Amino acid sequence: MSKGKINVSVENIFPLIKKFLYSDQEIFLRELISNATDATTKLKHLSNIGETKLKIDNPIIEVKVDKKNKKIHIIDQGVGMTENEVKKYINEVAFSGAEEFLEKYKDSAKESGIIGHFGLGFYSAFMVSEKVEIITKSYKNDSAVHWSCDGSPEFILKKHNKKQIGTEVILSISNDSKDYLDENKIRDLLKKYNRFMPVPIKFGTKELVKNTGDEKNKKEIKEIVDDIINITDPAWTKQPKDLDDQNYKDFYRDLYPMNFEEPLFNIHLNVDYPFNLTGILYFPKISNDLNLQKDKIQLYQNQVFVTDNVEGIVPEFLTLLRGVIDSPDIPLNVSRSYLQVDSAVKKITNYITRKVADKLNSIFKKDRNKYQEKWNDIKVIIEYGMLSEEKFYDKAKNFALYPTTDNEYYTYEELINEIKDKQTDKDNKTIILYATDVKEQDSYVRLAKEKGYKVLVLDSPIISHFIQKLESSEQNISFSRVDSDTLDNLIKKDEKSISKLDDKQQDKLKGYLEEIIPKDKFTLQLEALDSKTVPFMITQPEFMRRMKDMQSTGGGMFGSMPEMYNVIVNTNSNLISNILSVKTKNKRERLIKQSLDLAKLSQNLLKGEDLTNFIKRSFDLIK
Repeated sequence: MSKGKINVSVENIFPLIKKFLYSDQEIFLRELISNATDATTKLKHLSNIGETKLKIDNPIIEVKVDKKNKKIHIIDQGVGMTENEVKKYINEVAFSGAEEFLEKYKDSAKESGIIGHFGLGFYSAFMVSEKVEIITKSYKNDSAVHWSCDGSPEFILKKHNKKQIGTEVILSISNDSKDYLDENKIRDLLKKYNRFMPVPIKFGTKELVKNTGDEKNKKEIKEIVDDIINITDPAWTKQPKDLDDQNYKDFYRDLYPMNFEEPLFNIHLNVDYPFNLTGILYFPKISNDLNLQKDKIQLYQNQVFVTDNVEGIVPEFLTLLRGVIDSPDIPLNVSRSYLQVDSAVKKITNYITRKVADKLNSIFKKDRNKYQEKWNDIKVIIEYGMLSEEKFYDKAKNFALYPTTDNEYYTYEELINEIKDKQTDKDNKTIILYATDVKEQDSYVRLAKEKGYKVLVLDSPIISHFIQKLESSEQNISFSRVDSDTLDNLIKKDEKSISKLDDKQQDKLKGYLEEIIPKDKFTLQLEALDSKTVPFMITQPEFMRRMKDMQSTGGGMFGSMPEMYNVIVNTNSNLISNILSVKTKNKRERLIKQSLDLAKLSQNLLKGEDLTNFIKRSFDLIK
């Protein structure tokens, strides 16, 4: 038996571990299972290359909770450690056993996916333990040894009679961490961090019911079997050619068992140069509440769960997706400062962006009709990407769609070719009309369509920012909502009608209107339009309405802008002639108020007392 002090670079590492890692206390189990997996994988590799003659069957890792004695056992059937290796790997905390192993077997280990990190990962066990023991026997046939430490720099190392190769780590759980003796909690942690580990993990047993015999003599036989809680070969570890659509859907169900909607489609990531990355990303149906969609992608390192906050690794607009990313180039204890400076992470981010863009373009070209059917469910992601990532914008121009109120779908180039000579302002700039709420803006949509204009349906929550991006990136175009003053300007330019009223009648009409229409909120415009055009129409200056929209999605600088609208009165309307010919002032005012309120109603501006008066006046007119 030997005694000694653990060789650490500080006087006592344990208070530091408990202080700085306490918020992530539960990762102790992840670290110990990862070490057990490394040890098992190493032994398999050594057997495969003939370094050992041991027969390797189907090794497992077992986790046991001994509530009575307040202990947790993690048992593996891996390489184990000799006495000298325990001294080196466990007592010299700054040393990483994996680095030495990989250096020795670097050529053959490259293909095996071996990882490992003895040292600080193991010492996370002291976050929940008052004492930690290791009973281990090396595959090299040395005697087994028993190491123990009570959380001080003092350790005890002695011989042990363990016969089976492998390592057992025993945690004596401290009183302030006794909730980890709850089997359900441990099961949840195993499923969270180790659900897709490459070595089977046994945690307890379960009852399996089997049917035997033919249909007439069918019998149920109950069998108690090991409860293996992980999937050792998840879909992302396989080649895309070995998976079909159902495999991808089944894996999605494994990831999100409580989500009952199937994904729209998936993207399989698989690259080994200049970095290593595998994974599967799924496009779900996206709601308009972007905040509810994030943090659904799970980050793994060699099948070990790291985090579901992948911001910094996955481009922000793709955090709306779901799925798995696995890369050995990202450390288990990933930090935001690391993500900001690491060159491998930047390459991964660029690769994922390019891969997603290429996949979308491929789907669009292969089956455009199917792609169009899914557009409403994926448009927010694509618009968000075009808004935030310049490289994605350049690629997405080929497959981003612009639907119209007539259920037509155009790419940007197709749209411009369709309207460039039909929807232009006085400066010959192409005007793209759009609706954000087809039902609410129905009267304006109908008016625009009657004049032969195309009206797009652009209703995502970031549309104000998105169209500003398009206007700054593309030449000689301008977007205007269909209920803005731009529609009025288009109609005036195209119709060039002559007013039925002479100057004297127009002045008289203007005087009547200004007595009723408040100047502080409305700008009055008399226009000679087609007689079929509505007599009163309210529009808002496009720039002001857009500033308001942007303010509501984060642009606080526009919060003090006043509410200003245009009242366009069509002097060629028969109603205007009636207003001028009415004999009594009361009747004339009632007609003007009723017409103005109807126009307000179409812009959802009629509220409170004004709405009450409008309803009363409407009933009076009916009587």
